[in-house]
Parts: sequence; structure tokens; C-alpha cells
Amino acid sequence: MADECVFCKIASGKIPAKKIYENDNFFSIPDAKPVLKGHSLVISKKHFKNSLDLPSLLGNDLIDCIKNTSLKIIEKEKVTGFNIISNNFESAGQVVNHVHFHIIPRKKGDGFKVGA
Repeated sequence: MADECVFCKIASGKIPAKKIYENDNFFSIPDAKPVLKGHSLVISKKHFKNSLDLPSLLGNDLIDCIKNTSLKIIEKEKVTGFNIISNNFESAGQVVNHVHFHIIPRKKGDGFKVGA
């Protein structure tokens, strides 16, 4: 399964991508279909299906990548906030079965609604 995973191909360099930030276990890239300008993804370098499969020991690197990616987006897009979203399992909207987190930059009155 990991051989066919688009995020594994990006992590290994088989598919080129413009990385926003990277550490030992995670990297971030702009979302291919952004819901708002600056929408980005934080992705694990190793293949884990969802957040429940992610080892707790990777928590510090995950937070590091989310934090540093968010700071870069805030500066670049001049936004005043952001959402962090993780869809886990198909019923929750997970499309790619590789753990990833959406960072959605926000401005007051942008019209984006989280959830249903």
C-alpha cells in the first residue's frame, strides 16, 4: 500500500513538491486543492494510515512541524488565525490513507466553516 501512496512518493522524492517546512519525521507542503489561500498539509515521512497509528513518540516533531508551518503561513498570508484539521477514516472525510493534518489559514469574515 505504501508503494502506491501519493504522500509516501512525495516523502521519498519520487513526486517533487515545494516543502514549506521539514524536520526528521514530518514535512509540510501547500495543499493541491486549497479551501483558502495558504491551506497546507503536515505529513508524516513514514506511512501511518491515520492519527491512531501515529506513535506518541513522534508528538514533539508533529507539533514542531505544525507550529513552524503555521508561523510561515501567518507571515506570508497575513492571516489572523488558523485551523488544524485531521480527518481520520473515510467516514470523517479522509481521502488519502496516510496521516496528515490540514492547516487552514483564517481571516475574520473569510466565510469558511469548519465541520457540518
